[in-house]
Amino acid sequence: MSMKLKVDGKEIPLNEFVANIISGSVIGAVTSLKGIKEDWKKIEIEISK
Repeated sequence: MSMKLKVDGKEIPLNEFVANIISGSVIGAVTSLKGIKEDWKKIEIEISK
């Protein structure tokens, strides 16, 4: 599994611990939603302010 974090187009390096925490939280939240198949391939999140 891989994870990338970009802020204003700049990729932010993540160590393995932080990447695991963020990806685990997102995967846990998303897969608990109705209609999400177990064989998903990619999750994308975009946040703007």
